[in-house]
Amino acid sequence: EEFEEYAEKAKTLPENTTNDDKLILYGLFKQATVGPVNTRRPGMFNMKEKYKWDAWKAVEGKSKEEAMNDYITKVKQLQEAAAASS
Repeated sequence: EEFEEYAEKAKTLPENTTNDDKLILYGLFKQATVGPVNTRRPGMFNMKEKYKWDAWKAVEGKSKEEAMNDYITKVKQLQEAAAASS
């Protein structure tokens, strides 16, 4: 399926992909594969996990299909940006 294909492509995004973009992809991926947030927010000593949780929570209202489509679109945008800058 197209979503799985782009999940693989996301792994090959360049090193200079911003953390914000990575968090957007993470949130959309979790929403597409798991659905709404199903865990408690991590504590303040675990900043990385807290940012990831927040990114997932931010897209909570999206359906699986919407999240998959948005994920694919975001990966395409990042690939195009990487190609343009190389």
